Amino acid sequence: MSTPVQLEPVMERSYGGVGRCKCSFWFAVAHDILGTFLMLVGVFGGLVVHDLFIYAGAIVIFLSLIWWVFWYSGNIDVPPEELEDDVGKIRLKNQRLSRAMRQMSDRFSSRIRNSFRRSRPSNTEVSLSTTFDSNMSSPSTSPSKDLVRDTLSI
Repeated sequence: MSTPVQLEPVMERSYGGVGRCKCSFWFAVAHDILGTFLMLVGVFGGLVVHDLFIYAGAIVIFLSLIWWVFWYSGNIDVPPEELEDDVGKIRLKNQRLSRAMRQMSDRFSSRIRNSFRRSRPSNTEVSLSTTFDSNMSSPSTSPSKDLVRDTLSI
């Protein structure tokens, strides 16, 4: 005889307060506070460089938006049914198309890579030249008369 097995439903863990991404939340709040402080110093500080503080505060507040987006996107709840693992579940009709696209992409990228390799000359000669005045001790001479050109080939 078999015994019936009862399975309990899987419950997602509930996060209170600021959610799962506490670090992103506190970074965003810290950037907002710092940016507001900088802007207030710029407005009410009576400093010569008040515009620097106003602009810096606005930039810091703008950069805090990055942390707010991280916090928000980290707290999006996705139902467990939608979290199926798709690795290894390629349908046979899509597998042929996928393989063909990968081969075409590999050929194309290898052609581009090889074209850059062939176009580069193997022995490159570089010549460096310096023009200087041989009569630097006498400033009264004209600069166009006694110029000497040294060439260095590598």
